[in-house]
Amino acid sequence: MHDKFLKPYNPTDTEDKIYKLWEESGFFNLDNLPGKRSETFTVVLPPPNVTGILHLGHAYEDSLQDAVIRFQRMRGKRVLWIPGTDSAAIATQARVEKNIQKDEGKSRHDLGRDELVKRVRTFAKESENTILGQVRKMGASLDWSRYAYTLDETRTLAVTTAFVNMYNSGLIYQGDRIVNWDPKGQTTISDDEIAYKEEKTKFYYLKYGPFTIGTARPETKFGDKHVVMHPDDERYSEYKHGQKIELEWINGPLTATVIKDSAIDMGFGTGVMTITPWHSAVDFDIAERHKLDKVQIIDKYGKLLEIAGEFYGIKITEARQKIVEKLRAKGLIVKEEEYTHNIATAERTGATIEPQIMKQWWIAVNKPFIIPYSEIPGIESGTETTLKEIMRKAVSSEQVNMPQEGFRNAYFHWIENLHDWCISRQIWFGHRIPVWYKRKSKVESEKLKVGNEEKTKMYVGIEAPKGEGWVQEEDVLDTWFSSGLWTFSTMGWPDITKDLKTFHPTSFMSPAYEILNLWVSRMIMMSGFHLGQVPFRTVMIHGLVRAKDGQKFSKSLNNGIDPIDIINKYGADALRMGLLTGTAIGSDISFDENKIKGYKNFANKLWNITRFILSSTETYKYDPGFSKWTEADKKLVAERDALITEITREMEEYKLYLVAEKLYHYTWHTFADKIVEESKTILGTPPVNEGKGTDSEKSSRAQLLIHTLHIILKTLHPFIPFVTEEIWLTLPHNTEQNLLMVENWPA
Repeated sequence: MHDKFLKPYNPTDTEDKIYKLWEESGFFNLDNLPGKRSETFTVVLPPPNVTGILHLGHAYEDSLQDAVIRFQRMRGKRVLWIPGTDSAAIATQARVEKNIQKDEGKSRHDLGRDELVKRVRTFAKESENTILGQVRKMGASLDWSRYAYTLDETRTLAVTTAFVNMYNSGLIYQGDRIVNWDPKGQTTISDDEIAYKEEKTKFYYLKYGPFTIGTARPETKFGDKHVVMHPDDERYSEYKHGQKIELEWINGPLTATVIKDSAIDMGFGTGVMTITPWHSAVDFDIAERHKLDKVQIIDKYGKLLEIAGEFYGIKITEARQKIVEKLRAKGLIVKEEEYTHNIATAERTGATIEPQIMKQWWIAVNKPFIIPYSEIPGIESGTETTLKEIMRKAVSSEQVNMPQEGFRNAYFHWIENLHDWCISRQIWFGHRIPVWYKRKSKVESEKLKVGNEEKTKMYVGIEAPKGEGWVQEEDVLDTWFSSGLWTFSTMGWPDITKDLKTFHPTSFMSPAYEILNLWVSRMIMMSGFHLGQVPFRTVMIHGLVRAKDGQKFSKSLNNGIDPIDIINKYGADALRMGLLTGTAIGSDISFDENKIKGYKNFANKLWNITRFILSSTETYKYDPGFSKWTEADKKLVAERDALITEITREMEEYKLYLVAEKLYHYTWHTFADKIVEESKTILGTPPVNEGKGTDSEKSSRAQLLIHTLHIILKTLHPFIPFVTEEIWLTLPHNTEQNLLMVENWPA
């Protein structure tokens, strides 16, 4: 028996050493895997943002996928797991800008575009190194030779090519539509970058001619000159669509127009409302349907424009009460109530989102186009389809298996209500939109801005156009645009590489439910358009890791936990097992440090089990084909083999939480508490006591212990790879020092 088993298991002495051994073996790269392997299994790691350090959610995601990868590798498949990180442009730039403002008192405009981008890249690189170190600490068996970054040269070419292809197909256009505008960060943001916060305020009922309308935002009402009601609402049957009504409003007399629209909820409030199309997505849609004009009330800095009269130039938060006082003085307030509602804020800056109509770049999701090639059932090559139809058919045909019914239903609901996607952002870090404008006169290029009347020609291409006088678009692409290409850009697209032909579509994807719509759906969209394929065969949406009290981890609550701190205390195996055991994929996990501590004890228990088996079976040589079982041991073998069959099926179904729990209970409560304890009587406890079993009983039991230990180590390896590998390398039969990570899964 190896001397190291005389001491308790210490993950600190083991884990870094074992990971180095794995990397040096070359087995993370499928080209070096032993044996003949034909069936492939591919996963691309959801790329963490280079904004600092990983959190426990990443630790869970990495552990889950690594367990799947290790299982499939042991099943004899050609396993490819591609690592990467995401530039997360808005979040990363916001983080750096905040640091610059705090340390130097400067804004990005003080530094200029080139200097700011340089600093953001430096920060991103430092963060990238930290993150990759954390991923290694978790034991992730990624093929580091295929590492990808969303802003590296290969991915940048993929992004530019994708934009140009979609533009040439008529699916990318520039237009004036309503967007989520962050007045502090001075950029559009996606729905996923919105955080909703509860606000207590007043709700006002206002007299609008013969009608009563309700609003929590009287400061937006200056330009309201359309009053909307449902065409079937009998309360307002006397009013006709298009009818003009003269009334007194905030800044004097106004001519209002009656609009009949079925989008109105007759049961909400008075069943009648005015609309502010420039500052509300719902109102914008109504105005678009009826071709109504749209008036801007608030500028991009959150201040009132000239239409507000004496309130011009005042921030809306400061103007609200003054406007209410004016309305009250004019007798236009019917009543007011206390009101609690959720307001949309920018996740990165904390600013209240102000919807604005702006000229932006969009992807048309409902516009028909001819798809040249398609493997998606229901979408024929060379026929007309839409991006929305690609997303729908990919899942409804089950080419993308989405087995969690709740998430599947949510996916279809989101698609049915999908609008065109705004892909431009007014920041400096990220993939700059590959569009160039030709100026009319000889003005300095840095003075020329998007929307400037100097522009005459526009060029869209992978590289800058030849000749002088061209100025590139200032905006960058939404980070989800590059992320949407992830499954195939990581394989070298637009080049048709060997990896792309062999390993795409990928086999499995497991992101958090927070990004089901914003990432999973867009990967399906992008892969369907550019390759005519789905991006992955199975998607399992996982839940969030929350604090023990169920709250979300956040800086404001000061309840964040660094996974490395937990690993340093208990080991990566304990953290992995604690995150993976007992919680179904898709459910949230309440993180309890005591649970992690318990799994550190489990690793030590496995260590102690091994010590007993090695010491009590030293005189017995491992016989892989042993069959002379006693009747008692034959029953134990049958029970063990039934468990293997059961957990193998469940691993194939991605029910890792069940498998981990069953293996824990079998190892501790069946094998250790019963079989090993009984074996002490049969075999004895060397060197003190001799066993009471006959020679045949001892031989049978010794082989049972050795065989079962091998099986336990193999089946636990996907969950706790470090301790199982360390034990495997010390087993007497392993004279060649073969690694457990490439052993065969027990049959």
